[in-house]
Amino acid sequence: MGDVVDELLDQWAEERPDLDLTPLAVLTRVTRLARLLDRAQRDFLAAHRLEPGEFDVLTTLRRAGGERGLTAGAFLTSSLVTAGAITNRLDRMTAKGLIRRTPERKDRRVVRVSLTPAGRDLVDALLTEHAAHCADLLSPLPPQTRELVADALSRLLQAHE
Repeated sequence: MGDVVDELLDQWAEERPDLDLTPLAVLTRVTRLARLLDRAQRDFLAAHRLEPGEFDVLTTLRRAGGERGLTAGAFLTSSLVTAGAITNRLDRMTAKGLIRRTPERKDRRVVRVSLTPAGRDLVDALLTEHAAHCADLLSPLPPQTRELVADALSRLLQAHE
């Protein structure tokens, strides 16, 4: 018993037995799995009234540690999205009371983004649930296989970034 990709590969093997379809087997599964896992993550965050981009903001600020937060420029660099997308996220999260933006005293053009106490409490609680949710998503794989998959995916990611 295989997955839907096995069916696709079996059909191609009939039509094009001359091709090595191993790369297609890997990449098609990675693509399909990415979509399914993305949907599962979105559903998990939606249950907590958050979008993935908002969770990214919370976790980025939490990882940065400290009460001072990050400058908007440093935050933009670490988030890998456009300035417009960040501005929209920060606006929504400020309205939710999860973050604050504070102009620097010495240079008012520089703005620091930091978690509010409510934002910090939320990300700390949610991160525990998120880690458990991720573990559940990977539960079909034994721990040593997870490590092998993580290593293989890391190698691919490094080669293509």
